Amino acid sequence: MDIRILYARRVRRIFVLCLASLWALGLTGQSLSLDSCYAMARRNYPLVQQFDLIEKSKALSLENAAKGYLPQLAVNGQATYQSEVTRLPISFPGLNVPELSKDQYRLFGEVNQPLTDLFFVKEQQDLIRANAALETQKTEVELHKLRERVYQLYFGVLYMDARLEQAQLLIKDLEAGLAKVQAAVAGGVALKSQADQLRAELLKARQQIAELKSGRRAYAEALGLLTRQNMDEKTVLETPAAPLPATEIRRPELAMFGAQQQSLVQQSRLINNKTLPRLSAFFQGGYGRPALNVLSNDFDPYFITGLRLNWNISSFYTSGNERQLLSTQQSAIALQRETFLLNTRLAVQQQQAEIAKWQELIVSDGEIILLRESVKNTAQQQLSNGTVTTTDYLNYVNAEDLARQQLILHRMQLLLAQYNHLLTTGN
Repeated sequence: MDIRILYARRVRRIFVLCLASLWALGLTGQSLSLDSCYAMARRNYPLVQQFDLIEKSKALSLENAAKGYLPQLAVNGQATYQSEVTRLPISFPGLNVPELSKDQYRLFGEVNQPLTDLFFVKEQQDLIRANAALETQKTEVELHKLRERVYQLYFGVLYMDARLEQAQLLIKDLEAGLAKVQAAVAGGVALKSQADQLRAELLKARQQIAELKSGRRAYAEALGLLTRQNMDEKTVLETPAAPLPATEIRRPELAMFGAQQQSLVQQSRLINNKTLPRLSAFFQGGYGRPALNVLSNDFDPYFITGLRLNWNISSFYTSGNERQLLSTQQSAIALQRETFLLNTRLAVQQQQAEIAKWQELIVSDGEIILLRESVKNTAQQQLSNGTVTTTDYLNYVNAEDLARQQLILHRMQLLLAQYNHLLTTGN
């Protein structure tokens, strides 16, 4: 029979056993998937609270900017003493012209309603939204790194589980061989030292299980710390299916670069607004001496209303340089984006080659395991009549165990490489 057909049957049998084991463990412990672990890690990660802070900051800033639609209120007062006052350069007999006091007082309030600035408030609000979107994308970039940490820990646990399963198979082979040798010793065709040799290897295999359990516990505790879940030896992590390959790059860094460009566009619009004239309507009402009648030396109320035009010509001094500075920053961001895409495409290419390598190794691993298993089974039967030594049998068992460990390692490396490929592309 073709060796590939034998290998396929073997894989199906192992797959059924694994499903049965997962079902049995599920009766006593919780079962978690890769997606659920990442969702819990993201939900419990302290940095996630940054999203709420960004939204609150944005809401407050937008509310403050909207106050630009409201009239601006001001109250002013002054008391002065001046060395000279206004006098009429004429005099008439019998006419007493009052002389103004040199101490003068004024208290007034002013209501100023911007007119042209109403069109600039929206630009300020757009800049606030752009900056908030930029901060959000920066947070998403940091959270993308969290996914990589979850992957490393999750697949670390799966790798230890697979190694533990293989270690149990090794113990069964050693126990079966020990039973054969003990029977041969009882029949006088084998030495007791051969049985002792197998017992020593059996103890060594059990030590390996203890080490693997300790390593699994370390991975599980670290993953539990991220997800805030109590993970123990009863916690079952589901082996994820192999993901479909992705070609389009959707990393959060690209959205961050876009948000940076949009923020600079909004800043450029505000520079244009600084060079425009401002028109406003105002109303000023007050009480003082003198009031609007500068020849009156009495305290009187007064008011003034009208339109006011302001144009800060000096803003043209720096507006050109500010635009050039923003243009330079936009060019720098474009270069950063191009560099990031190039590095990401190189990483994707390397990962694709790595995935192809693991796939080829897994196929050859299956063929090697079938050959090693066949040799081991033959040697196990020969232990009864003493035609094979215990040392030879142990060599065959260890060779098969090493081949199976290589298959386990290559499978985990393939699965991790496939999910790292998704991580690199942002899918």
